[in-house]
Amino acid sequence: MRGICAALCGMTLTTSAMAANNAGAPAWQELHRYALGGVSGWDLLAVDADSRHVFLTRSEHLMVVNVDTGNVDGDIVGLKRAHGVALVPVLQRGYVSSGGDDRVLAFDLKTLAVVATIQLKGKNPDAMVYDARSKRVFAFNGRSNDADVIDPAKNAVVANVSLPGKPELAVSDGHGKVFVNLEDKNRVAEINAASGKVTHTWPLGACKDPSGLAIDIAHRRLFSVCANHKMVVLDAGNGHVVATLPIGDGPDGAAFDATTGIAFSSNSDGTLTLVHEDDANHFRVLATVATPPRSRTIALDAKTHQVILPIAEFGAAPAASKDEPHPRAPMKPDSFGIVVIGRR
Repeated sequence: MRGICAALCGMTLTTSAMAANNAGAPAWQELHRYALGGVSGWDLLAVDADSRHVFLTRSEHLMVVNVDTGNVDGDIVGLKRAHGVALVPVLQRGYVSSGGDDRVLAFDLKTLAVVATIQLKGKNPDAMVYDARSKRVFAFNGRSNDADVIDPAKNAVVANVSLPGKPELAVSDGHGKVFVNLEDKNRVAEINAASGKVTHTWPLGACKDPSGLAIDIAHRRLFSVCANHKMVVLDAGNGHVVATLPIGDGPDGAAFDATTGIAFSSNSDGTLTLVHEDDANHFRVLATVATPPRSRTIALDAKTHQVILPIAEFGAAPAASKDEPHPRAPMKPDSFGIVVIGRR
């Protein structure tokens, strides 16, 4: 456990008081580990709690895994640098971005068959999100600083939203507002999903290079995780910073469980930071859980209140060269898998 802040947002908690609050609570830990294999890397993932499927982007394909058993139930191919997944339960449809050729594939959640290929206006689609109020899917384009808006009833692009910065991960409040981290501006943008217009951009205080984003819809709180070891909690109504908390190094994903009141930050340094929402204005680091290094993306299983992290083993990084001044360590073949983190 990395430690617990003694004072947050005007609230002082003693170590003994925190211990009393957590006394008897089961410890968060790795519950399951499933080996999935393959040679390609990964990016974002999404869980369909009803079907028990986790959808894992694997560069050239989308791997579909039963989260309870670890069985691979399907594979959707035809992608080029797959990044993000959005699920539309009301239509039993999913959408996955293909960043290398500026497309989105729509697929049936039951049969896993591809039902449409959608060419985007923007470049390098990455994160994706579905807004239930407007019934629109948003694909955020990292190279063109915009978002394509897809009508899932037509499987067609119906609008393009220009953004004042490079988009990272995004969330919907379910009521017609979509929020996205702007990585190069250290801000959050609010989009009116119906009009396709940016209505606000808000600074993230001490945050540098925000990536993962989660939301507490009931209390209207946004959780941005940042490259400088911080989670910034923002009021989604007026954009003011509510709290800033310490997290691990190299975060790339965030999740929030409304039932437990816990926000998660998945960090590349081999930690998972858990932040508890005591109320809408008071937050504390609840635990820091050890995870395999580079488990940087995350998805919440809303049925079990557990989280899923992709994992892999890596070899030594090659020596730097003129062409590759910052070479990456290679992933070991067939070492890819997932871990499930929860309480026993």
